[in-house]
Amino acid sequence: MRMGDDELKSQYLSHLAMARESKSFTDCLYAVLTGCGHFQGPKYMLSGLTAMAFKFTVHQRLEPLSVTAYGRWGIEHWPAVDNLGVFTVTDGGYVRHPTFPSYQKEAVQAVKESLNQGKGVIYWLPEFAVIRGYDDGDGVFYLMDGSAEDQILLYDNFGLNVTPFWYIQLFGDKVVVPEKDMILESVRMAVSDWETPYKTLPSKDIASGRLAYDYLMNGLRNGIFDENGAVYILESYAYSRKEIRDYLRQAKGIWPELHPAFKLYNQLAGMLETLPGMFIQTPHGKQVNRSAIPLLVDMLHQARYIEDQAMIVFRETSCSYPDRKRSTLPRWGAHTVR
Repeated sequence: MRMGDDELKSQYLSHLAMARESKSFTDCLYAVLTGCGHFQGPKYMLSGLTAMAFKFTVHQRLEPLSVTAYGRWGIEHWPAVDNLGVFTVTDGGYVRHPTFPSYQKEAVQAVKESLNQGKGVIYWLPEFAVIRGYDDGDGVFYLMDGSAEDQILLYDNFGLNVTPFWYIQLFGDKVVVPEKDMILESVRMAVSDWETPYKTLPSKDIASGRLAYDYLMNGLRNGIFDENGAVYILESYAYSRKEIRDYLRQAKGIWPELHPAFKLYNQLAGMLETLPGMFIQTPHGKQVNRSAIPLLVDMLHQARYIEDQAMIVFRETSCSYPDRKRSTLPRWGAHTVR
């Protein structure tokens, strides 16, 4: 960091590294937390412990937004990070609101303060990216989105993008949470996601969990779907199931009760290895091979059954131990104070 006579500052966290492999939020979270020493281990463990790997949402027309439309981000991301014992704060909203300029100004300052503390910030670009640096002289932020070069964001354009909303997530200190507890909570979050059909009510254009399979299969069968979105959904889905398998392979060493679930996800991940053969290359990019759709739908039917069986294992494991987060009411009852 430098400071000149005019007190303009800059900071650049060159040690941060981001690779697009998992969900974009998970990729960003991994970059930020490993960069500040809050997480050690492979990315699939982070994806599993936060339960981000289990989030599965599909738009009825298989639009690409499906992959990140797994609910209201503040509500979805806070428990994911909290399960790691990391303090986190989210902010965001609609840029059309008359108060946006005030929030924008405060957010710009908060991001710079986080960078000065050596912590990157997650930012909706879209998709999610990591703010790794700033320069007051040029009035810009530097962002990583998984590409080879940094993206440049003007302070004046902070929060403005092709979508109508903005979002940031910042991180603080960390407390130690026993790995055994984190794993148990992660499978409880997985069950909750599986059993919640809609995360973006009142709209029902996007389905979550078990119902997402129906939206995916119906979209493929009726043939009216976004070509790029279908491939993106399927590839992201297949990658996350491999993450779950690898996560459970390690988790079952701590929770032997999860061994049957590992076997099921190992079977599922193996089955999905045939997925690339159901795509074709076209002048417009990779697309689903229409002639392979009946076979693909049949495979998804089997996949849903396998996940159903895994969720039974998760549910039985969860019910065998106290769940204070969901069974203990605050002293003012089920509602917050007013």
